[in-house]
Amino acid sequence: MTSEETVEFLDQPLLTDLYTADPSAHVFDGKIFIYPSHDIESSAKNDDSGDQYDMKDYHVFSLDGIENEVVNHGKVLDLDDVKWAKKQMWAPDAAEKDGKYYLYFPAKDKEEIFRLGVAVSDNPAGPFEPQPEPIKGSFSMDPAVYQDDDGTYYIYWGGIWGGQLQKWRTGKYLSTGDDPFSDEPADHEPAIAPKVAKLTEDMLEFAENPKDVLILDKNGEPIKAGDHEKRFFEASWLHKHNGIYYFSYSTGDTHNIVYATGDNPYGPFTYQGVILHPVQGWTNHHSIVEFRGQWYIFYHDTQLSGKNYLRNIKMHKLEHREDGSIAPIYPLSYDKNYRNK
Repeated sequence: MTSEETVEFLDQPLLTDLYTADPSAHVFDGKIFIYPSHDIESSAKNDDSGDQYDMKDYHVFSLDGIENEVVNHGKVLDLDDVKWAKKQMWAPDAAEKDGKYYLYFPAKDKEEIFRLGVAVSDNPAGPFEPQPEPIKGSFSMDPAVYQDDDGTYYIYWGGIWGGQLQKWRTGKYLSTGDDPFSDEPADHEPAIAPKVAKLTEDMLEFAENPKDVLILDKNGEPIKAGDHEKRFFEASWLHKHNGIYYFSYSTGDTHNIVYATGDNPYGPFTYQGVILHPVQGWTNHHSIVEFRGQWYIFYHDTQLSGKNYLRNIKMHKLEHREDGSIAPIYPLSYDKNYRNK
């Protein structure tokens, strides 16, 4: 981008004193609590493996009104507290049950394989005490927890390339190459599916074997691996509105947040369109929450730093249309001289 070219941002950062990304937002105790990852400077090579995202702790933030200042509740979990983890505490999520709060997070274990961990607190603002081991049978990253109307909790997760989901296609970890594209299906094959499982009553383990979250096109056929505009890459999220389940996710290298709809938490879900068009920066990761009768999307970009691995979180109103579709959001606008490279 030359000095003559300008970009206008739809929204401004919620925080400016530290770098945050992947914001998972929930309403607890009448407030919005935000559980993001915490970006830091890194000397790792900036490539598609994701090593430059070398996060080491989590902070929690809250809003007791949309126009109010964001409250930083401080560091609530550190990599050094998690005995099984070696590095890369990526995008987390949180849930509440019976007055206890659960922070779900990914990290690479001592063998540098991503697992999912869980930490527990009596307060949505933490601090959180981690379990001594990761969730049994867990793998990959980007956990997102959804509580259905009947009180059942479901956990969704997965991400390809640096998130390693493609390494689990045989049911076990199998890596045939070191580059992040190894072990992907051919373009004409069904895309790799995100995963879902019910959680146990104590919220600490999978209550069943993981299942594929099937995403279909309008003809009822699975989205193909070569369809990078629609296929799942990372950043699962589920919300429900007017009886419709909305499964949303990032398309990764095409940088959209898209959504598909279904009639139950397992799917299948039928692709519908784009919610959030590309932000500034490589990654696009979101959450969707209702607060005092209004829906919001939380997301991130790189407005403060201009670096893909030093991000800042934002929010914007989300509109569900009468026909069940979601109004698309364009987070950037450019002057006529700008070429979005």
